[in-house]
Amino acid sequence: MPSKYKAQPTFIDGIRFDSKKEAKRYQELKLLERAGEISNLELQPSFKLSCGDRPIKFDSGRQAVYKADFAYWDHKQEKRVIEDVKGMRTPEYKLKRAIVHAMHPAVKIIEV
Repeated sequence: MPSKYKAQPTFIDGIRFDSKKEAKRYQELKLLERAGEISNLELQPSFKLSCGDRPIKFDSGRQAVYKADFAYWDHKQEKRVIEDVKGMRTPEYKLKRAIVHAMHPAVKIIEV
C-alpha cells in the first residue's frame, strides 16, 4: 500500500527505512560514525510519553511513545543528538515532540 505522503520505503544494510530521505540520512550518519565524528548511532530511539509521573495511554491501555529516527553522540558538540527526518510535520508529530520537550527540557530534537 502506498504511503499517505508518497514516501518510498527503502532498504539499506537490510534495514527498512520509511523513506529515501531517511535512508540517505542513515548513510550520511554511518560515514560520520566511520570518520569518528559521531558514535553510538541508534535507530528508532523511543521515549515513553507521560504527564508528570503518570504514563499517557491510549484507550487500549497501550502507552504512547515518541519514536525518533536516529540518536547518536556528537563528539564536537559533546552531547547526545536526537534526529527526526521529516517530509511532513503532522499534528501528531508536533504534539509528541512538544510532550518530549516538556518531559526532557535538555532533549533537543533536530529535524532533518
